[in-house]
Amino acid sequence: MTKSLTAAVAALLLATNTQAQTTVQPKRISAAHIGLVYPISTNGTSAHQYTNAMSFHAIAGISSAELSFCAAGVTNIVLDKSQGVIIAGFSNHVRNRVTGLQAAGFMNTVRHYSKGVQAAGFLNISGHMKGAQLSGFANIALDDVKGLQGAGFYNLSMGKTRGAQIAGFMNNAGNVAGVQLAGFMNTAENVNTQAAGFINKAKKVKGVQLSGFMNIADSSDYPIGFVNIVKKGYKSLGITMYDGNTTMATFRSGGRVMYGVVGIGINHKRFEPLYALEGGIGANINISKLFRVKLEGTSTSYTDFEDEIYLKSSLRILPAVSLGNRLELFAGPTINSVQSDDYDGKGISNNYIWSNYDWGTFNGLYIGFAAGMHFHL
Repeated sequence: MTKSLTAAVAALLLATNTQAQTTVQPKRISAAHIGLVYPISTNGTSAHQYTNAMSFHAIAGISSAELSFCAAGVTNIVLDKSQGVIIAGFSNHVRNRVTGLQAAGFMNTVRHYSKGVQAAGFLNISGHMKGAQLSGFANIALDDVKGLQGAGFYNLSMGKTRGAQIAGFMNNAGNVAGVQLAGFMNTAENVNTQAAGFINKAKKVKGVQLSGFMNIADSSDYPIGFVNIVKKGYKSLGITMYDGNTTMATFRSGGRVMYGVVGIGINHKRFEPLYALEGGIGANINISKLFRVKLEGTSTSYTDFEDEIYLKSSLRILPAVSLGNRLELFAGPTINSVQSDDYDGKGISNNYIWSNYDWGTFNGLYIGFAAGMHFHL
């Protein structure tokens, strides 16, 4: 029976070696490798020369190759390749390639190629990766990635990425034919889609850039953020006036279609002025070279820095006409929702089509207008 098992393992090894190059030519075959720590094991001081069908080590083991299952209490070291499952309490290290599952409490490393799943409590490192890297802290791919990198803090791909990078803090990659999702920041060369809690940075973006604050790109038609620095896009400064005696200095920035809006201003409706801060996003419907319609959704906060606070959410439809290459004029209707602790909301408008004051909070809805001019930078 032992001879039959050995022959089967030898046949499997021969078939595997015809499909890929290895850095170490195995010389010996073992049906099972059991030990405490190198060289205290059934393969002794020659353990590094053996290809094993299965391996079990209380502390640490070393081998040339693993064909189905390998487990160690602390660490596994494989000089050539691992197929199937390799598990360690602390770390796994494979010099050539892994096909299957690599799971460790702290770290996994593969020098050349990983196909399957790398799962580690802290760090995964691989050359070319196809499948998934999942870690509590960071994933690093030194070559191309096809699949998923998911990390609690940071993902790095130094080659082409086809799939997704998902990180709690930051993703960094070259060309990405997929999506980057990060809690704080994404950086890439050419990318399909980026979404970050604070900032995205890329060269050419084919799809959407979505951020909580800023997008930076050479070319991006659909940046969604308050500030968008797009080299082949547009940036403009101007003055916007709203019904209710509000005047805002505004900055619009974005790509050919989507853009962001930020503004600061003052409301003169009351004897004591209200100071305003605004942020939002917009979209251009380009009808001709000189005429377009701007659709904007904004949120504006009004305060006198004492006891009056208003929050106004607005939807705007603003036809715009360009006068030359720099100046743009726009004007159009707005639909506004106001919320405040003021019992009637008159600090913002007198023309509510619906209002309600309940439990110390005022809510009102009114139709207004906005008009202004912008100078393209």
